Amino acid sequence: MRFPIVIHKDPDSDYGVTVPDLPGCFSAGDTTDDALSNAVEAIECHIEGLLLDGGKLPVPETVEHYRNEDRFSDGVWALVDVDVSKLSGKAKRVNITLPERLLVQIDSFAARHGDTRSGFLAHAALEYVAAHDDQ
Repeated sequence: MRFPIVIHKDPDSDYGVTVPDLPGCFSAGDTTDDALSNAVEAIECHIEGLLLDGGKLPVPETVEHYRNEDRFSDGVWALVDVDVSKLSGKAKRVNITLPERLLVQIDSFAARHGDTRSGFLAHAALEYVAAHDDQ
């Protein structure tokens, strides 16, 4: 999942990171690169805590959704990729049946994006459930 983040810097401080989609999730770094790396780790830890507490996986909004909010006016927007499929606990092997043409498409897409079939399917399922779960 791609989460929008806001990077901000006050004089005499590190680069701070705010994750608008995850209230209470903050990070920082000595450089912008550190701030970006630390943001991914902070998001993973925050989501892991939500899932362990029985919470739902949040669906990230777009940058445009937050762009005009005053609290983010002095920051720089970035997007960070977080592999939420690895945060769901222990892996379990399953057997599913899919049309061969679809498997070829899945494998091709996953390979182009440096992923595996299982990783892609887990990621896609988590995003779908997060986007469509009304409870």
